[in-house]
Amino acid sequence: MLQIWEEHKKKIIGFLAILITIVALILGKGNLNASVIESAVGFIVTPFQELMTGTGSWLESSLSSKKDMKELVDENLELKNEIAIMKQENARLDIYEEENEKLSELLKITEKYPDYPSVGAEVIAKNPGVWYEIFTINKGMQDDVSANMILVSSGGVVGKVLESGETYSKAQSMLDSRSSIPAMSSRTKDLGIVKGDSSLMEKGLCKMEYIDAQAQIVEGDEIVTSHLSEIYPEGLPIGKVKEIKMDSNGLTKYAIIQPYVDLKHLDTVLVLDKEIREESP
Repeated sequence: MLQIWEEHKKKIIGFLAILITIVALILGKGNLNASVIESAVGFIVTPFQELMTGTGSWLESSLSSKKDMKELVDENLELKNEIAIMKQENARLDIYEEENEKLSELLKITEKYPDYPSVGAEVIAKNPGVWYEIFTINKGMQDDVSANMILVSSGGVVGKVLESGETYSKAQSMLDSRSSIPAMSSRTKDLGIVKGDSSLMEKGLCKMEYIDAQAQIVEGDEIVTSHLSEIYPEGLPIGKVKEIKMDSNGLTKYAIIQPYVDLKHLDTVLVLDKEIREESP
């Protein structure tokens, strides 16, 4: 008997559960109150119902959570893409704004020198070092740029063109030790030569040499190009006197000049053509 029970235990229990359920259904048709048998059936069936209901709720909740998580991940990726696009647009707008500022600055410089044909140029390369002494601009012979044309920026004189290629030109600023610009004090008209000096260049300064010992030039005077230059037109601003010193010969003195143009951060220049102006009727 025990052996039969062990072999058919599951079937017997299943059969009894079905039988109890049927009986409960039959008895429950006419009676609103739960009988002993119904209570027994409820006692057996209810945990299973709760388990199934809980399992279904858990599965539904899990699936819903996974769906919500995927939607959040997708939304996050979309937002990141939008932010990346906005950053690119802002960077592009910054570049345009910077270019507009440069063009506006060049236009202002052009208005300062209306008598001279001019062309704007960008600095595209420079010699090693902090300061712009020898550098390259992006305009050349195809833009009618040639040697000895003048380079100016918002503050005044930068230097001159040394030589031109088809689409570029090599340029020299006043800081270069080979540079030489006939100059004078705008206040006293005392003359001299503004030259680059290797010992001063590291400070962004240059020197005005061959000043008469009796000249009345003092610290703070403005220095401009003089009428003695074959390359530079008269009156272009160069810089201010920072210091005056007497030469060892006692016959001349020299001045330390602070250029007006920022020759440490040079990106655009205006090329002036003095020769065309002078040949025009």
